[in-house]
Amino acid sequence: MCSVCGCGGDSVTLENGSEHTHHHASALRYGFRAPKKSSHGSDETRLIKVEQDILARNNQHAAANRRYFKQRGIFALNLVSSPGSGKTTLLVRTVRELGERHSIAVIEGDQQTSRDAERIRETGAPALQINTGKGCHLDAHMVENALQQLNPASQSLLLIENVGNLVCPASFDLGEAHKVVILSVTEGEDKPLKYPDMFAAADVMLLNKIDLLPYLDFDVDKAIEYVRRVNPDIRIFRTSAATGEGFPDWLTWLASGLSAAALSVETGA
Repeated sequence: MCSVCGCGGDSVTLENGSEHTHHHASALRYGFRAPKKSSHGSDETRLIKVEQDILARNNQHAAANRRYFKQRGIFALNLVSSPGSGKTTLLVRTVRELGERHSIAVIEGDQQTSRDAERIRETGAPALQINTGKGCHLDAHMVENALQQLNPASQSLLLIENVGNLVCPASFDLGEAHKVVILSVTEGEDKPLKYPDMFAAADVMLLNKIDLLPYLDFDVDKAIEYVRRVNPDIRIFRTSAATGEGFPDWLTWLASGLSAAALSVETGA
């Protein structure tokens, strides 16, 4: 998590230029070292306490976000993956194909630039860019601040594209209904075994870029076997953002989630 990976101490910039502090430990560690003893306990003990405090604060903001989504009937998804998996292209196609029937808003997370948010806005959907600087993931406080500015419509779909990273985003709840992990066939089949926390935390996996399978040495059955070892209950969609293959099932699942979120507001459930 962040006190280990080196993400911390930076201010985070929303697209309107406003900043807020990324609440992470200022003391970072890289790799292993033996903990130093002191009269107040070991460095390792203090590090664990800092990590616990970080996640506890994050979970408070995540709970506030979840209440916000529930009260407004918003179906919020946290999309996570390695860089280059095709997340943004997939989101663009999703917005184009679903946007005529449903209201959609997007929060984009990247370390620098607003290129992805600009691509989303070209579809007509509202999008807000969060630049995390040296930060390697979004957290719930960033999303909470972004919601105040973006103000997504009630009974809408909110797609949160996290920073490309299969490590830290696994630990940080944003208040979303589901984590959706994207695995591209241009990556190795063993990604779920190398980054098990992310695949265990996700409810859905999109196996993306399947139009490239004829040109690659990628074993789909082995990839699915590996992810099922980590998470037997994960739901899997095979998709191609380039051709639209697999999109009907993906869009049907999204529409079902939107309906359930809207119904919970109507029934007060």
